[in-house]
Amino acid sequence: MPDFPKALQVRQLAFLVFALLPFGLFAGTVVQPDSAYLIGYSEANGQGGLRFAWSVDNDNWYAIGDNFSFLNSDFGAWGGQKRMFDPYLYQEENGRWHCVWSLNDTIQQFAHAASDNLYEWDRQAYPVVMDAPGNVLSPEVHLSGQAFLVSWRSDGPGAEGVYQLQTDNWSDFSTTEPAAENARRNDRKLIEIAGKERFGNVHRVAWETVDDLIKHYEWMQHHNAERAETMAEDPVRFAGLEALTAEITLQPDQSKAISDKLMGIFFEDISYAADGGLYGELIQNRDFEYDPIDKKYNDPNWNAQMAWSTDGDLDWEIRTDEPIHENNPHYASLNVTGKNAALRNLGWDGIPLQAGASYDLSFFARRPDGRGTLTARLVAPDGSVLAEQRVRSIGKSWTKLTTTFAPERGIDSAQLELRFDKPGRIDLDMISLFPQETFMGRKNGLRKDLAQTIADLNPKFVRFPGGCVAHGDGLANMYRWENTIGPLESRVPQRNLWNYHQTAGLGYFEYFQFCEDIDALPIPVVPAGVPCQNSIMGGHGQQCGVPMEDMDEYVQSVLNLIEYANGPADSEWGKKRAEAGHPEPFNLQYLGVGNEDLITDIFEERFRMIYEAIGARYPEITVIGTTGPFYMGTDYEEGWELARELDIPMVDEHYYVPPGWMVNNQDFYDKYDRNGPKVYLGEYAAHLPGRPMNVETALSEALYLTAVERNGDVVEMTSFAPLLAKEGKTNWNPDLIYFTNTEVKKTVDYYVQQLYGQNAGNEYIPSQVNLSDGNRDVRERVGVSVVRDEATGDVILRMANLLPVAVTASVDPAGLDLRGSATLHVLQGDPTDRDATPTTSEIELGSEVTYEMPAYSFSVIRVAAGK
Repeated sequence: MPDFPKALQVRQLAFLVFALLPFGLFAGTVVQPDSAYLIGYSEANGQGGLRFAWSVDNDNWYAIGDNFSFLNSDFGAWGGQKRMFDPYLYQEENGRWHCVWSLNDTIQQFAHAASDNLYEWDRQAYPVVMDAPGNVLSPEVHLSGQAFLVSWRSDGPGAEGVYQLQTDNWSDFSTTEPAAENARRNDRKLIEIAGKERFGNVHRVAWETVDDLIKHYEWMQHHNAERAETMAEDPVRFAGLEALTAEITLQPDQSKAISDKLMGIFFEDISYAADGGLYGELIQNRDFEYDPIDKKYNDPNWNAQMAWSTDGDLDWEIRTDEPIHENNPHYASLNVTGKNAALRNLGWDGIPLQAGASYDLSFFARRPDGRGTLTARLVAPDGSVLAEQRVRSIGKSWTKLTTTFAPERGIDSAQLELRFDKPGRIDLDMISLFPQETFMGRKNGLRKDLAQTIADLNPKFVRFPGGCVAHGDGLANMYRWENTIGPLESRVPQRNLWNYHQTAGLGYFEYFQFCEDIDALPIPVVPAGVPCQNSIMGGHGQQCGVPMEDMDEYVQSVLNLIEYANGPADSEWGKKRAEAGHPEPFNLQYLGVGNEDLITDIFEERFRMIYEAIGARYPEITVIGTTGPFYMGTDYEEGWELARELDIPMVDEHYYVPPGWMVNNQDFYDKYDRNGPKVYLGEYAAHLPGRPMNVETALSEALYLTAVERNGDVVEMTSFAPLLAKEGKTNWNPDLIYFTNTEVKKTVDYYVQQLYGQNAGNEYIPSQVNLSDGNRDVRERVGVSVVRDEATGDVILRMANLLPVAVTASVDPAGLDLRGSATLHVLQGDPTDRDATPTTSEIELGSEVTYEMPAYSFSVIRVAAGK
C-alpha cells in the first residue's frame, strides 16, 4: 500500500473483509460454517471491557478485533474503578443475552446487562447482594424455571463460600442465600488466543451471530477512521485538487421556521471560571473555609490559612466557636503581641489594580477584649504602599466594616495588608475586595472584561452552574441552589468537584441577574437526585441516589427554585428574591434535570418524581432531560427511550468529538423525528490530539453548525463547552475563552461562536449546492447555510470551506433580493493557526451574487433588508 497517512489507510481497509479466515480464503469467497463457538472474556486486570473470540473447532480461536470492547462496565469513577472481571454470558431461548460480571474483590455488588445482539446493550444494574465483608467473585447466571438464578463465590473474611439469589426482572431480587458448590455450572474454560490465555464460558452459536459481531467491529473501524481524519492529511487527500466552482441555488419557497435560541453559552465553575475568574472577588479564601478535602488531601498547603500570611509579632489560628454564621464556621483569630503586625492576602496569584479605579474593602471583625482600629493597605511586591485607609469602630461583637481604596498607580500583583494598632486578640472573617467597576456596576458583581467578552457572543441563553459541578462528587457534594442565595456570610461554601473551593459568591441570584443583564434566558440545571456518574467521594460513581425517604424534600427544593425565579414577591421564595433586590420575576422558562447521567433504574426512579412534580405544579416550564455524555451507546439510547416514553419536551445531548466526526456526520440530525422531543446540544467541541484550539477546530465547528442550523426545527439550542479557563489552573482543555488576572484571550473557536451568535436567524432558507468536483471527500467539506432574521428582515449566508483550495460560488437567489451593500465577515488561515481573527468589510452584491470562499475559511455575508 502507498505511504498514505494511517487514518486514510484504515479507512480504505474498512471496506475490505475483516480478516483472512483459517480456511485460507476471504470469508466472502467460501461457504461459511453453519455455526461456531463464541467466548466472551476480559483482561485479567479488569480493564478493556468485554471481548469476543470465535472458533470452528473449539480449539483454534480468533479474536474479533484488536482488543476491541463490545461492552464496558459503567460502575464507579472513570480510571481505576470502571472494570469488568470474569464476565459470564447466558443466552435465553428467545435469543436474548445476559452478561454478569464481578466489579472487584471488595464490592458487595455484581453487574448485569442484557442485549439482543451482543453489541447494543441495555442499561446496567449493580444490585447490592452481600453484606460486608462479603464480596462477589465469578458470578454466573442461568434460567431456573421462570426466574434467573445468579450465583457467585465470596472470599471475604467470615463470609467465605457460595451464594445465590433469584430474579425475574433484574430489578427485584430474592434474599441472598448460601448455596452448595454444585449449584454452579463452573463452565468457564481456559483457551489460548494468539498465544495469550483467556478465561470465559463458551457458547455454540449460529455463524450469523459471529458474522454480525465482525461486521459491527468493521463498521466501528470505519467510523473511527472517519473520526480520525484531520487536515494534516489534506496534502495527500487532495493532491492535485484545483480551485473549484459551486453553484448555490436558494429555495425560499421551502423555507421553514427554526429556533431563535440556537446559540447560547454554558457556564461551569471549572478551571477557576468563577472564583478567581468571572466572579469579581479579588481576595482568595476570604472566608477561611478552604479545606484539605477540596484537593482530596493531595495538597499539604491547602487549608483554612491558604493564601494568607502574617508579618510581625502575632500568632494566629482558625477557630469555629461563635462564628458570624453557622454556614461559614471558620474564621481567623489573631493574637497580636507587638506593633506593626499584619495579615496579608496574595489574592489569586496577585491582586490586579488599575490606576484611579476604586476598590471596595469589606470585612467582619471583633475584638473580644475591647475596641480598636486597623490600617488597611494595598501594597506592591516591593512593600511600597499603593493605597491606605484607617478603619475604626472595631468592637466586641462581630461588625461589618467597609472602606474604599483608589490607588494612584496600577499594578498586576498587589497584596492586601491589614495592620493592627495595638496588642490583643482580633477576629476576622469574610474579608472581601471588589472593584467598583464590575459588569453593569453590580454589587458582588462580575469581572467586567470577562463578562463583556461573554456578552459579545450575543447568547440567547445561559446554562448554569454546570455540568459535573451541578450534580457533584457524591451525594454530599450535590449543588444545592438554596445554599447560594442570601447574604454572603450565610451561603454554604463547598468543595468544587474539579478539586478546588467554591465560595458560592457567584450564586443563583447572580446567575439570574447576569442572564437578565445580557438579555439571555436562564437555564439552570439541577441534579436528578443522583450525583455525578464519575463520583469518587462517598460512593462508586452514580450508583447511589438521594434516599427515597428524602426525595419528597428534594423534589420540593426543585419546585422552590422555580418559585424563587418566577414567584410573586410575597411568596415564600419570591420574597427571598425580592429581598436580594429583584422583586420582579426572572422569567424562568427552562429547567435542566440531570447532566450526563447513567440511565439506570436509580436515576429513572428519581427523575420521574422530579419531572412529574414539575409538570403538575408548573406545566409552563420546559424540562430538559439528559442522554448521557456521548452521541451513541447505552445512555444515549436509554435516555432517548425514556424521553419518548415520558414525552419530555427536550433532551440535552453532549459529545466532544474529533473534527473528522463533524465533517462526516453532518446528517446526524437529518434522521431525527421531527415530532419527537427537541434537542439541546448542551456540550460539544472539536478535539484534536493535544487539544489545540486552531483554525481546524474552529472551521470544523463552523461547518457542523451549518448542518445544525439546517435542523434548527429539531435542535433548539446549542452551547460550546467549556466556556472559561484560567491559564495555569485548567482542569480541562480546550476551552472557548482563556484568561489571566489581567488579560482575556479569545480562541479562534470563540469567533465562530460569535459570528453565529451575532448573525442569528429564525427562518431557514434551504439551498442546493453543486460543486465542480462531486467527490465525497470534497463535497463534505463545503457547507452552506442561509437564514433570515425576521426581526430585521436581513438575510445571512454562511459558507464554510474546509478545503485547501478556493471555491468560487455563484448564488442564484431564486427570487430573493440580495442586491446592494452587505457586510462580509471572513475567518481564514492555516489549519494550525491558533491566532486567526475574522476580518469585516462592506461589499456590493449585484443581481448575480458571486463570492470566492478562500481556502480554509468561514464566511458570513449579511444582506440588510430594505436597501
